[in-house]
Amino acid sequence: MIYILPCIIAFAASLLTFFSGFGLGTLLTPVFAIFFPIDIAIASTALVHFFNNIFKFIITAKHINKRVLFEFGLPSFFAATGGAFMLFFLADAEVLYTYQLAHHQFEITIMKCAIGIMIILFSVLENVKSKSMEQKSLFFGGLLSGFCGGLSGNQGALRSMFLNSIQLTKEAYIATGVAIACFTDVARLGVYYKTMTLVNTDSKLILFATVAAITGAFIGKKLLSKTTDAFINKFVQMFLILMGTLLCLGVV
Repeated sequence: MIYILPCIIAFAASLLTFFSGFGLGTLLTPVFAIFFPIDIAIASTALVHFFNNIFKFIITAKHINKRVLFEFGLPSFFAATGGAFMLFFLADAEVLYTYQLAHHQFEITIMKCAIGIMIILFSVLENVKSKSMEQKSLFFGGLLSGFCGGLSGNQGALRSMFLNSIQLTKEAYIATGVAIACFTDVARLGVYYKTMTLVNTDSKLILFATVAAITGAFIGKKLLSKTTDAFINKFVQMFLILMGTLLCLGVV
């Protein structure tokens, strides 16, 4: 069970999130948390997330929007470092509310509620932004998503929330998001290594889950050509609302 369940989630999430640009870390972290302390679960998920993103980067790199990568990715990189350091101060933080549903225990925290509400609000608002506002939102979005990524692993939904608000083709949206995610992963994995968290991860579990995730990404890439830009935008918006709601409820 310790290998089967994470592999199934890694495959399904990677396939699904190839279109949304986020979700693997959000869905896989709670599964790892069943078997490991939360800081180890986040670090383990980060490894799978990183290796899967390297594969996705290789197969999508030619579509990267370099301007967006620079304006969003660099703030994300530095903010992820700060968030990763803070993780170890908040790993044992007190939760707001704990409840049980179908024999499973869920925890509601301030951080998850804040991120979830923000995701829902931004995903339902339709704002027409000027170029200057777009540049500011890219910088702010990079800082916010990077910090949350380092702290909790929940980076992708915030990143996609900002990227989905600017005009990118579906190929550029996916490729640029993957490249930015690699920036964030490198930053936080460096911190996790220095704090020795990675030493306690299960190497076999990481390997199996990574293979499952890469398989899902490969199939997702094949299906991408059959989708439209409008479908991607609507899918991302609906998935953002779902993920925001689940975060607020403490399910993910």
